Amino acid sequence: MTALRVLFIGGTGVISSASVRLAVARGIDLTLLTRGTGRRPVPDGVEQLVADIRDPAAVRAALGGREFDVVVDWVAFTAADVRRDVELFEGRTGQYVLISSASAYQTPPARLPITESTPLRNPYWQYSRDKIACEDVLVAAYRDRGFPMTIIRPSHTYDRTLIPLSGGWTVIERMRAGKQVVVHGDGSSLWTLTHHTDFARGFVPLLGHPRAIGEAFTITSQDVLTWDQITRALAAAAGVEARIVHVPSDQIAAYDEEWGASLLGDKTWSAVFDTTKLRALVPDFVATVPFETGAREIVAWYDEDPARRVVDDDHDRLLDLLVERFRVG
Repeated sequence: MTALRVLFIGGTGVISSASVRLAVARGIDLTLLTRGTGRRPVPDGVEQLVADIRDPAAVRAALGGREFDVVVDWVAFTAADVRRDVELFEGRTGQYVLISSASAYQTPPARLPITESTPLRNPYWQYSRDKIACEDVLVAAYRDRGFPMTIIRPSHTYDRTLIPLSGGWTVIERMRAGKQVVVHGDGSSLWTLTHHTDFARGFVPLLGHPRAIGEAFTITSQDVLTWDQITRALAAAAGVEARIVHVPSDQIAAYDEEWGASLLGDKTWSAVFDTTKLRALVPDFVATVPFETGAREIVAWYDEDPARRVVDDDHDRLLDLLVERFRVG
């Protein structure tokens, strides 16, 4: 049986790196097209081509006349990116896969759990509106010309390098110093975190799957926690207890527009997902990494090298300001 020929545009990021390893383990003939600046190692047996996907002439020169069973773009963020990809790969691939975002779903959601039939609308966050525009280009290409597309909507996916709190290591450092940290809202909204190896278990089997064409799939774990629980899990992994101050998301937005947009456009609202549609095509999909385990991986990775433990002084001062303004007692 001939191996599936797959091109990843990107492949060294948080989400994609685990999918690279699993694809190779499952015998996929994998090629990465990157700018050559990725910091994560690539497994043996993966062909690497160097070109900037935003330079179509360079991409055509790198690919020559090659065709692929599947092309996955991990780094398409605007409608223009997707239009470029359709022009590059129409007639050269049996499946084009866009990595979109679960933040494209209706925000706030009218009902839970969120499914693939939940409307796409996010009036708060430009990132999400751009992902919706990406999807619109693909849906039109599929409807008008049968362009063989699949849309993937991951939610908050992490690896050992990614602390799922604004400020990253700064928050861990504050907790270890006994300082209070900020959690948006009252800390009780529900959030789904997915380890990147779990995402890969749902994603890789969709590559080359004929029933995935023309469809969209949510890929998340069922690991649902409150933001207070997430913060406390990270504190426990760091060997301390979290001292939490709750601050309304709109107040955070008044102090920091970028942080506020990511909250009001995504993390403020409970996000619980139904993955029935995915499991119909990937019946053995199950997420196996709880966040408590992931939190220990994260802290251990940062503790391995002092150079990784970077404190953002501006964010630290912002947290001091918010704590002083909103703490009770």
